[in-house]
Amino acid sequence: MNIFGVIALWIIAIGVAGWLFRFAGQKITGNKPMFRDMPYGVAFGYVLGAVVLVWLVWAYSLSRSADPAVANKYFFLGKAVEGFILFAIAAWMFRIFGRHVGTAGTRKLFRSMPLTASFGILTILIYAFVSIFAGVLAPYGQEEILAAANVVPGGNPAMGGNPDYPLGTDQIGRDILSRLIYGAQNTVGIAFATTVLAFLIGATLGFLAATLGGWLDQLLSRAVDVLMAIPSLIFALLLMTIASAWAGSEKGLLTFYMVIIIAVIDSTRVFRLARAVGLNIVVMDYIEAAKLRGEGMGYLIFREILPNATAPLLAEFGLRFCFVFLTIASLSFLGVGIQPPLADWGTMVRDLAQFINFAAFAPQVASAPLLAAGAIALLTVAVNFVVDWMLHKSSGLKE
Repeated sequence: MNIFGVIALWIIAIGVAGWLFRFAGQKITGNKPMFRDMPYGVAFGYVLGAVVLVWLVWAYSLSRSADPAVANKYFFLGKAVEGFILFAIAAWMFRIFGRHVGTAGTRKLFRSMPLTASFGILTILIYAFVSIFAGVLAPYGQEEILAAANVVPGGNPAMGGNPDYPLGTDQIGRDILSRLIYGAQNTVGIAFATTVLAFLIGATLGFLAATLGGWLDQLLSRAVDVLMAIPSLIFALLLMTIASAWAGSEKGLLTFYMVIIIAVIDSTRVFRLARAVGLNIVVMDYIEAAKLRGEGMGYLIFREILPNATAPLLAEFGLRFCFVFLTIASLSFLGVGIQPPLADWGTMVRDLAQFINFAAFAPQVASAPLLAAGAIALLTVAVNFVVDWMLHKSSGLKE
């Protein structure tokens, strides 16, 4: 039987088990509302979750097997389970800490915070700390070439590792741990600066268009429509290729061009949101009162409109940061983003990608490119968790 047949049998089996679960629950509990009103999809989800949990426990036990062949097969899954448990415990302890330490406002905030948001905030704080103090935390320089090359991650000499380089070294002898740390400073720092610039451009023009209207609104809106009609990554790649010719050997200038290009492209999304929010605010009575008082355009935008548009803009800032962060990593992976010798996670994934070929018989070797990819994915998930929580709070919905 092929893989599709196996999947179909599993779906049918879980479907039947879900119906039996709901039926048995109704009979055992005397048809209580929990099971009486339970949709079939919810019952299916409960059974599917139980099956996945059992499979993860079974696969994790195999990753700890004494047989090297079996342990290697489930190596990455075992590490993923361990990482999930570790981060869940850390997020829970961070939330408990926040509920007892801090001001009354922060303690109240932590009491209403879900575990996912706690995980996201903790992860963002760790990334920020690493980015700021990269020069102190990194054991080696990001450009430093060491004596040993192609050292296997893990630090076990029997497996080709070295305790001096716990995450190994790349093909030319640079320490992967140090480059990961400096990559946080470069990738995350540049992404944050680019997002801030995109918001300054997009929000200012969006509020200006909403306040003045008329020909200026039409001109800006149509220009934004044209820019948004072009796929952003392809457009950025095209402009970065042109910028590479302009910058020549000036790698710092190319990074500056990249920040400007991505900021302008992403400011179109911010413009649309700021304009939509601004149009709902400019018709309010307090805006008319401010106009009658003779207040200028700067006062209207920054003192009246902006404070009342903070919640949606903050949520959009988190989403924009994720997209900018991923765009920079993608451009670096394609070779036109952050240039070496600066450490960048997208460049690290590209440079170490060949190690994935050894995953079948040496998973420790294949983990080298996954470290940078995992750093990208982890920050993206963390920011999205925080954004979801902020959207929930700003929507006025209650648990």
